[in-house]
Amino acid sequence: MDSGIGLLPTAAAIRRLRPDADLVLSWDPDGMPWGPRTAEDITQRAIAVAEAACAHEPDVLIVACNTASVHSLPALRARFEPDVPIIGTVPAIKPAAAGGGPVAIWATPATTGSAYQRGLIERFAEGVAVTEVACPGLADAVHHADEDAVDAAIASAAARTPDDVTTLVLGCTNYELVAERIRAAVQRPGRPPLMLHGSAGAVAAQGLRRIGVEPAPDAVADTTLTVLLSGREANLPDTALAYEEGRFLQVVSPVR
Repeated sequence: MDSGIGLLPTAAAIRRLRPDADLVLSWDPDGMPWGPRTAEDITQRAIAVAEAACAHEPDVLIVACNTASVHSLPALRARFEPDVPIIGTVPAIKPAAAGGGPVAIWATPATTGSAYQRGLIERFAEGVAVTEVACPGLADAVHHADEDAVDAAIASAAARTPDDVTTLVLGCTNYELVAERIRAAVQRPGRPPLMLHGSAGAVAAQGLRRIGVEPAPDAVADTTLTVLLSGREANLPDTALAYEEGRFLQVVSPVR
């Protein structure tokens, strides 16, 4: 589940780890974007999106959304666990800071400056120069596959990112869909290649571990992909198919 199509990288990562897994993708186009909303409003919408997914009786529910994880994990766990294990998405600050920095964290306005993110910085990035960069409009632009708006939002965030940054945390799962465009905008001439840290792969692996399932990338099965848009069953929208991850999921899974 996610507010939008930022769940595609995690879903694709799960499909690569377990090609035999049936997937339910639940997101909220009616409520996009979640980033500017209040924490209470985000939690209400997150619970609704999760309820739509849990009606399909999943083995595990991955909250593939940094904003929902920051604000709504306690409420989601109180509502659904222990019946359905809940896996949150944490910005990859720990592995990013391990390289020594300087580090920039790109995130939605709701995540940037939050007590949750500040706590992760204090816990895992002590002594490392960290700059939090709010990216208003970027998640929404990616969700709608609006190329011009994506370019404008990336350019704005890049202009507010210090020149000496060597490592960048993609603190919103939507951003992983345009990771190379972000790298191109932030990479400075004459400097070492910029390191990007997303969360999709690690979160997908954690989801499998939580239910005791080992990766089996060679497994073969007739799997399904169920898409829920604000609770309504649908096909993958054209905006999802604008990205490699969406096309991959459609090719390998009959959409129900």
